Amino acid sequence: MKLIRRITIFLTLLLCLAAGCRPEQQREYRLRFTEIDQVIAEEIADGNFPGAVVLVGQQDKIVYWQAFGNKIVDPCEEPACKSTIYDLASMTKPIATATSIMILRDRKAIELDDYVSKYLPAFACNGKEDARIEHLLTHTSGLPAYTNAAKLKQQYGNPCPEKVIDKICALEALSKPGEEFRYSCLGYITLAKIIENISGQNIGDFSKENIFAPLGMKDTTYNPPEVRKQDIAATEVIDGRPLQGTVHDPLARLMAGLSGNAGLFSNVYDLSIYCRMLLNGGKWHGKRILSSEAVSLLTAEQTHGRACGFDVNSTYAWVKGSYAPQEAFCHTGYTGTSIVCDPASKTFIIILANRVHPDDDGTTKPVRIKISDIVFNRNGGEK
Repeated sequence: MKLIRRITIFLTLLLCLAAGCRPEQQREYRLRFTEIDQVIAEEIADGNFPGAVVLVGQQDKIVYWQAFGNKIVDPCEEPACKSTIYDLASMTKPIATATSIMILRDRKAIELDDYVSKYLPAFACNGKEDARIEHLLTHTSGLPAYTNAAKLKQQYGNPCPEKVIDKICALEALSKPGEEFRYSCLGYITLAKIIENISGQNIGDFSKENIFAPLGMKDTTYNPPEVRKQDIAATEVIDGRPLQGTVHDPLARLMAGLSGNAGLFSNVYDLSIYCRMLLNGGKWHGKRILSSEAVSLLTAEQTHGRACGFDVNSTYAWVKGSYAPQEAFCHTGYTGTSIVCDPASKTFIIILANRVHPDDDGTTKPVRIKISDIVFNRNGGEK
């Protein structure tokens, strides 16, 4: 049955492509990216993920925007569309958390070389005493990558946000701050708590008020309301129920969905606004969200291949493929999401997929690399 489903999906996609199911104004650009259609169709047919939405832009233009496959396949099949909302997973880190920190920095409410303990005194123990805000942003604080969410849930119930923070504060550093790069969800959970302690608002309210609402990103939010469930791509099926509007990340669920490491939901159009804001020096349609200096800190390499939010040239930057410029910045999400932006050409790629649906056994690494190579290949892309 699985083979029949794959063949059916593949033939349906090819028929759609042959019929020219695209806005007329995008035809000229789509001729340059027809390979993307074939790549996505093959990956879905191979069962690597049930569906995806891909958007490519350059400067203020959207030059490619297409939906493929399904947003849910279990317990029923529902097709993805160009406005489908996805669980962004770790893309929450730069888009909500690091951007919020930069806004507070622009307002002089925080400095990147401030000690973490200035805002969270309990953090100053077990080798973490010298950790600074910039260390959390660049994943060089010494914190472990993750902690046992199932054990915390068993001990304290769900949600238990304060217990998660207590656990992080009590952890022993695995290296001296600034010494090693270790990608850490715990560092960004800590940053969100610091944002709350400074502003009096949780990460959801602060990022909405200061980033998403001013930019007009109407479909970007933490904890989407129940009425939007039908618009959201499903992630893993847990206890017989597909997560649809509930964050996939276990620690973010313990944080009641309001976490610095994951929890944000959005679609490709909203994310295209965010990318264009960054590539325009922090402004969009006359509204300044970030200073140009803050944009540089957020997107340009600072240490260990990382910017203070995005990745540039660390071991996680494989998503850029073989042709993206060295200065291009990027980030991925566990659920199958990614962004790649090139400041020089102002080209950006947004891929939203739900590879964890229904069994958390899909993969999007190959398709991300292939699409980046198609777009940035100097012989046939936008360069």
